[in-house]
Amino acid sequence: MELSDANLQTLTEYLKKTLDPDPAIRRPAEKFLESVEGNQNYPLLLLTLLEKSQDNVIKVCASVTFKNYIKRNWRIVEDEPNKICEADRVAIKANIVHLMLSSPEQIQKQLSDAISIIGREDFPQKWPDLLTEMVNRFQSGDFHVINGVLRTAHSLFKRYRHEFKSNELWTEIKLVLDAFALPLTNLFKATIELCSTHANDASALRILFSSLILISKLFYSLNFQDLPEFFEDNMETWMNNFHTLLTLDNKLLQTDDEEEAGLLELLKSQICDNAALYAQKYDEEFQRYLPRFVTAIWNLLVTTGQEVKYDLLVSNAIQFLASVCERPHYKNLFEDQNTLTSICEKVVVPNMEFRAADEEAFEDNSEEYIRRDLEGSDIDTRRRAACDLVRGLCKFFEGPVTGIFSGYVNSMLQEYAKNPSVNWKHKDAAIYLVTSLASKAQTQKHGITQANELVNLTEFFVNHILPDLKSANVNEFPVLKADGIKYIMIFRNQVPKEHLLVSIPLLINHLQAESIVVHTYAAHALERLFTMRGPNNATLFTAAEIAPFVEILLTNLFKALTLPGSSENEYIMKAIMRSFSLLQEAIIPYIPTLITQLTQKLLAVSKNPSKPHFNHYMFEAICLSIRITCKANPAAVVNFEEALFLVFTEILQNDVQEFIPYVFQVMSLLLETHKNDIPSSYMALFPHLLQPVLWERTGNIPALVRLLQAFLERGSNTIASAAADKIPGLLGVFQKLIASKANDHQGFYLLNSIIEHMPPESVDQYRKQIFILLFQRLQNSKTTKFIKSFLVFINLYCIKYGALALQEIFDGIQPKMFGMVLEKIIIPEIQKVSGNVEKKICAVGITKLLTECPPMMDTEYTKLWGIHGPL
Repeated sequence: MELSDANLQTLTEYLKKTLDPDPAIRRPAEKFLESVEGNQNYPLLLLTLLEKSQDNVIKVCASVTFKNYIKRNWRIVEDEPNKICEADRVAIKANIVHLMLSSPEQIQKQLSDAISIIGREDFPQKWPDLLTEMVNRFQSGDFHVINGVLRTAHSLFKRYRHEFKSNELWTEIKLVLDAFALPLTNLFKATIELCSTHANDASALRILFSSLILISKLFYSLNFQDLPEFFEDNMETWMNNFHTLLTLDNKLLQTDDEEEAGLLELLKSQICDNAALYAQKYDEEFQRYLPRFVTAIWNLLVTTGQEVKYDLLVSNAIQFLASVCERPHYKNLFEDQNTLTSICEKVVVPNMEFRAADEEAFEDNSEEYIRRDLEGSDIDTRRRAACDLVRGLCKFFEGPVTGIFSGYVNSMLQEYAKNPSVNWKHKDAAIYLVTSLASKAQTQKHGITQANELVNLTEFFVNHILPDLKSANVNEFPVLKADGIKYIMIFRNQVPKEHLLVSIPLLINHLQAESIVVHTYAAHALERLFTMRGPNNATLFTAAEIAPFVEILLTNLFKALTLPGSSENEYIMKAIMRSFSLLQEAIIPYIPTLITQLTQKLLAVSKNPSKPHFNHYMFEAICLSIRITCKANPAAVVNFEEALFLVFTEILQNDVQEFIPYVFQVMSLLLETHKNDIPSSYMALFPHLLQPVLWERTGNIPALVRLLQAFLERGSNTIASAAADKIPGLLGVFQKLIASKANDHQGFYLLNSIIEHMPPESVDQYRKQIFILLFQRLQNSKTTKFIKSFLVFINLYCIKYGALALQEIFDGIQPKMFGMVLEKIIIPEIQKVSGNVEKKICAVGITKLLTECPPMMDTEYTKLWGIHGPL
């Protein structure tokens, strides 16, 4: 593609169409852009459009398209073609920083993200002048430019927070510190001075505080891995200024918005994070600053309101106290009973209250509420922080803290008992407080793994949780219902089995609740209970114990999918899948109805797949229903094919990329269930499976290989007679896969199936070429994975065709090659093979080589008997 006005105009038109709400216009435009993005100059056309277009909407669209293009294509993947030509890469890196800094903020953010994606791959080795170019811009004095640099630096360096330690990482961080630490510190000091100069100028302060937030985030990233010498030497400058900013209260920066955090709150919350980092990791160096920060943050907590905009600040401030109270060095700060009481009364209890904003989220934004509460993404919520503080305090003061909170719990429950319909929030706080007190260690998989022995969890369950769940009205007090169900989930390993068994029909009943949170929690609790393990690693609950509830369980689970807001609820679908897995044969009488409902759901979601987890569990449920039914009655496979094939055809014809691998996997399962020859409907599909376009998408490869294996296992004779002309195509697929380091094992799966199942005469003419291809790959790119797969293959070949045939094919390629393979590959590498079946294949193959290959007894190969690999 040339950098011409005509191409710019064409690109503009298609970008406009990608914004059209009509799929008939939008999708062809998206397809067109996808088809041309591999052309040289395509990214440069997007950048030119960004720079020259007069239409702001097109500029923003071009910036987003460019960022997504970089995200998809910049990384160079081994064994795959380079998707962006070198000339374009050089041109992009030469122009993007300047373009980013001269663009409006909305576009600047997109280009900043693109720079960080490029930087992750190319910085510092392939982009050595990036830092210099960025640091030089600090001298501009233009804070629009400076904030662009800071934003880019933040997106580039924030990965240091979660990277594993390595010499390469240390080298990169040292290079960054040498170039960036001093200019950043100077900028920090200069910005604070400017804040004093412009203390009465609201618009100037907003720009300056945006800079201070980014500078504080960069401080966190650069100090995360270790305490750099530069920052240790300049700790006074940073900590004094952080403390000053923490205690600052400028009326001009306060906002009227109760929901959105203002610049002042965002800055202070980041400073709390920075102080917590130093308190946790560099406590010795930070010790003399700590008391000042504890005092400042304590004052912040007791003077900050309950509005949502303060949530991040308050949670970070509490997390700071939590990180401090866990450290033995600072134990003395919390020893006094009055201090503990004050923390409990003024910090923990107020921040565990269920506020109007929480109630609103519970009712109107249930997906976000569940994500925060159930999936542990509530790291920045007040409740989570307060819970962490309780856990931290219990580390050294478990007895006193439990005593103080027990009083609060009793008083809250008494308030609730006086007037439940008005005071239900008191009970909610009490349940949350008990959960916080009792939880010492927790995992997503097992719930609480270590509990506070001073809290009687079973007694609390019987007296305060079960009564709510036994209530006939599943829609009454939905928050308390959700609390009770969550209590069962969290403490499932501490509550005795007999109580859990009592709760199962109650949970099934709550699948009918109107509240999305309540029926989602009920589904999730059932799923978690059904995965619990008892003695001998068997499931804690047997199919026989759940049998009395089978019909109502399955009915309510599928009904829950019809409730408003839950048509693609992944927790419900996961519970359906888990119920099938636990109940096994008990679900067979209901399968005709269930598979109809699953097929209807599959057809509906295939129109616009948007929930990957839901889709995965749905296909798992379909596969389980096939396996369980066909195990008892193999002939039932025909009924499943009748139910599913129409939907599968539609998915394949509409090229629903997300579902195609699943369709191939289910078809493999159906085909494997057939005991006789392959039905003609499958054979009609076989030639299409060899088309190169299907194999271009890496996500299709494992499913396609398994489907071809099923064809070979069930219909090798049919393929050899009726589709012999397709064998070269089959071997072509093998050749493509074997050339890739990422997919070579899939190539061997296919090859092993060809050797194992195809009639020998149908592959005779190709055998030598197969070995030549394998040796070429060994010569060009030898990896441990390839060698292990190669060893399994040659031993399988030996079992299938005989040891002499193996020796002859090696020596037919090159004289004495058999000896070289034995000496250089088989003997030294055979012990690396893993997997029980693979080891058995190798053991039988080696035995055949030793006992059934005459040249091993009477030629120069006899010398190899004295060689052995490492023991």
